[in-house]
Amino acid sequence: MPLTYQLPLGFLLALIIAYLAYRAHSLNKSGAYAAAFTGTIIFGIGGWQWAILLLTFFITSSVLSRAFKKRKQGLNEKFSKGHERDAGQVFGNGGIATLFAALHFFQPEAAWPWIGFAASLAAVNADTWATELGVLNPHPPRMITDLRKVVEKGTSGGISVTGTFASLAGAALIGILASFLGPQPVSAKTAFIITLAGLAGSLFDSLLGGTVQAMYFCPKDQKETEKHPLHTCGTETVHIRGWKWLDNDWVNFACGAFGVFTYLLLKGFF
Repeated sequence: MPLTYQLPLGFLLALIIAYLAYRAHSLNKSGAYAAAFTGTIIFGIGGWQWAILLLTFFITSSVLSRAFKKRKQGLNEKFSKGHERDAGQVFGNGGIATLFAALHFFQPEAAWPWIGFAASLAAVNADTWATELGVLNPHPPRMITDLRKVVEKGTSGGISVTGTFASLAGAALIGILASFLGPQPVSAKTAFIITLAGLAGSLFDSLLGGTVQAMYFCPKDQKETEKHPLHTCGTETVHIRGWKWLDNDWVNFACGAFGVFTYLLLKGFF
């Protein structure tokens, strides 16, 4: 389809999806605007294959964020934001993917924009699945920087067996779909590498969360949290570690970028 028709159609589709997600409280107002923007580029320049891959991430992550609510009670105090994604979360999770969709405009016959797009989505999907399903692990997670250290569920940098397998499954879903939907044939080996790259991106996210991501402390609840400037209880939080500018949105952006980097690294070995 010519771009003069595909771009307006992509904008319309992105607008409809952003509106429905806003009404379903999966996005807040700023998140809906950001989703309409990124969706227009991905749907309008990439086309239906790119749209399906993005929607797979968005739909599954939205469903999982609402699932197992009873098991997740009390964890909201840990995370900087709720299940209604804002613009920062949309760009954090989809910024790298949007960049590769835009690059597809300049080299429509090349396969690498699609692979970069898929690798970045595999990473953020893996991270989302790990976060949302890791709560089902029967035992508390352990710190990625010191596997002997047990931490509370929801702690940045904490990993578990269930969360790791969920991460692998989330990455594999994108890798498999990428092999079938690619505008150019993608081999099973490439899909496998995309899956490993997605898993690596998720683990890198946890590593950043456990080391340099900005973390705060609530004096009233005596809890470590990502929330700032106010905790869930309304108390002002105090910075205790990490780089103040590196919030969860930037960590998610780095997760997607690391997925692409890992794909390039692994491709040399395979």
